[in-house]
Amino acid sequence: MTFEKLVPNVFYVDIKDGLKFFVDCLCFTVGYSEIESKNPFCVLEKDSLRIHLFQNAELANEHYPEFRLETKNIEDVYNKVATSHPEFLHPNLKVITLRPWTAKEFALKDKQVGVIIQQW
Repeated sequence: MTFEKLVPNVFYVDIKDGLKFFVDCLCFTVGYSEIESKNPFCVLEKDSLRIHLFQNAELANEHYPEFRLETKNIEDVYNKVATSHPEFLHPNLKVITLRPWTAKEFALKDKQVGVIIQQW
């Protein structure tokens, strides 16, 4: 059995919040869009990653996912985010920190999701 990707589904009360976080802040692009439909949905892409965003208030209120994005250039990512969208820096890990498990990390959060940016 072989898997190649993990593609998370993330639910927002208002999908526009997810677009601001993932597209505007983290530079994902919209690969597929049903944003204007009765049940707004889109697929976001960056490099070999995909995230499915859904607008669904009921599910958004039940879930607060957290996941990690690994990079080889954490300083570049941090500088871009800290300059363009500092409001997304997580108050508990708002600067690049060398963790005991030897990874450098900083964290982001918006209304619906937590993301740890990590470099091994």
